[in-house]
Amino acid sequence: MSMPVAGTSKKSLFSQQDYLAPLAIPTGESAVDMVNIIWRKNEVHLDVGSYSLGAGIIVMWPMLLIFIYVAQSTNNSDVYWLGACILTIPILILIYSLFQPTPLPIRFNRQRREVCVPRENGNYWIVPWETVAAISSEHSTVSQVGRHSTGMLFISFDNPDPHAEESNKHVFWGFNCGSSEGAMAQWECMRSYMEIGPQVVKDNSARFHHPKGILATYVDSLFIAAERKGWFMTLVWEGFCGIFIFNTFLIDALERLKLYPLPEFSSPDIIEWSKPLPPERWAKRSPELELAIAAREAQLADCTA
Repeated sequence: MSMPVAGTSKKSLFSQQDYLAPLAIPTGESAVDMVNIIWRKNEVHLDVGSYSLGAGIIVMWPMLLIFIYVAQSTNNSDVYWLGACILTIPILILIYSLFQPTPLPIRFNRQRREVCVPRENGNYWIVPWETVAAISSEHSTVSQVGRHSTGMLFISFDNPDPHAEESNKHVFWGFNCGSSEGAMAQWECMRSYMEIGPQVVKDNSARFHHPKGILATYVDSLFIAAERKGWFMTLVWEGFCGIFIFNTFLIDALERLKLYPLPEFSSPDIIEWSKPLPPERWAKRSPELELAIAAREAQLADCTA
């Protein structure tokens, strides 16, 4: 699939697209897992999942509370019917997803410099890392309350089978990152992991380790947050908003149900492909990528000088 050169942008009045790969050059942002999509990280591979129960609950639960509050305040039962019309289908989709197998993640293998892309019916693609495409897309809307922007990260993969049908030649995954900077920081997680190493990627994959119950884990998170921003903000945000507005207890319970333990590849080929290699067998960057990264690092250095 033809893509503009990485590092270029296309801008219009209400949108901007930044092309990040191929080739995967530095974005200038720190590698931060903005939307908690990193599931596993080790010396061999990085797993990135798109299955997020928390995102759905964070949207639907406040809406449910709003409809209940308005209906009670106005003593108008029609508000309940309106809420049911809007929320019934999303809630049914959420319930349906709870009874389906958890989708497998994308696996980035830094030692082989390849990516395993899960497909339907247990199939998968093994895609060269340097062919992966990434785009940061930001769209803006203007209303009476001002300008609102939303940023998405799209990662695209090409089927390595040259004889694949047209409908099976490309696949992309999208992640809502809030802004173009957030999308670049999210992409930088994958890029930095593959090009530098796991130590530079800030992630929250420890949340999938559950040595304690839901309540004890929540209390621990309060103390961690208080050390970072003080008890007042912690009690307001993680305390009141976390429990009553976003229902973190329900999110934690459902994530434990579907993501503990995390889904794992069962194919013998992928199990073997995911094993560590001796350093002398590690794949190397292409000369083209070496030159592109050097040029981009020099450009970033000039910008900060």
